[in-house]
Amino acid sequence: MRLTRNQRKANLPRGDMPGPLTLAQIVSRLGGRVVGEAATLIRQVGTLERAGSDQISFLANPRYRAKLEATQAAAVVLAPGAEAFTGRPRIVCDNPYAYFARVSQLLNPAPIPAPGVDPAATVASRARVPASARVEAGATLEDDVELGERVWIGAGCHLGRGTRIGEDSRLFPSVVIYHGCRIGARAVIHSGAVIGADGFGIAPEAGRWIKIPQIGGVVIGDDVEVGANTTIDRGAIEDTVIEDGVKLDNQIQIGHNVHIGAHTAIAACAGIAGSAAIGKHCAIGGGALIAGHMSIADHVTVSAATVVTHPLRAAGTYTGFFPMDNHASWARNAVLVRHLAELSDRIRELEKHIQGKKDNA
Repeated sequence: MRLTRNQRKANLPRGDMPGPLTLAQIVSRLGGRVVGEAATLIRQVGTLERAGSDQISFLANPRYRAKLEATQAAAVVLAPGAEAFTGRPRIVCDNPYAYFARVSQLLNPAPIPAPGVDPAATVASRARVPASARVEAGATLEDDVELGERVWIGAGCHLGRGTRIGEDSRLFPSVVIYHGCRIGARAVIHSGAVIGADGFGIAPEAGRWIKIPQIGGVVIGDDVEVGANTTIDRGAIEDTVIEDGVKLDNQIQIGHNVHIGAHTAIAACAGIAGSAAIGKHCAIGGGALIAGHMSIADHVTVSAATVVTHPLRAAGTYTGFFPMDNHASWARNAVLVRHLAELSDRIRELEKHIQGKKDNA
């Protein structure tokens, strides 16, 4: 199905913005409890500081109570323990931040693409594109590519031979998916992401490097989001695997044969070396580095800029960065850190000496 002339001219997806919702309507869809005027109309979300008279905000941390007291928002979302902090109309729920996110989804639904294949796209004869999918100008689909229903392929994307994309997934412009990769349903892949490039597999021989063919693929589950300019390398022999619900920020490097468990979130600029295995429901901070072949248990949080060089076998929070300081102080502390092993040996010797004096007393 080709885009109509009018659709190409508009160059916009179909989809109507919702009208305002009352607090009663929001609670009927999302749960929670209204306190105050249930007929309060909400058109958009906003921050406590800047929300206007037709917007809803939230309070997740009591330390921002002063901002709540000063807000001009029409209503707020807060926890039961904060219900008495304001007299404004409010929705009371157990998890205000997550509830606010769902309210924002209600008021800002994802656009619905106008189906069809733009004449300026290149679709191989053996590619399978359902009538409900949208393929924009400049996109290239090689042989045996298979798109699910309502998939949206942005301008300039490239899908290599045999790639499969699950239903309701969206690729923003200029995404590259190499051959043989599989992406599940409802995926969101942002511009500049590259999925399925060769992993860094090289073997030394007589002072030179011999490339190891990377014959695995990349398998991405359902409801995964991949940030802009993030790269996910294909496996050397077996697949690189990203399980359901994983959220990847921008500019992340994921090496070959990495396995990331379901519902893990990784912040920007993290680097994960080949064959690392990260558990389910983990949170990896920005700029963190995970060495190759490391294993990380479920429910682990790795703080920003932490370097993981040994397995993390138990749930918990792990931090390993050297705190920032003015340079002179940092340099002095760095000298001490370099000599910690020597200082430890000296302390042990002093302890032995003291113990010896006690024994001879």
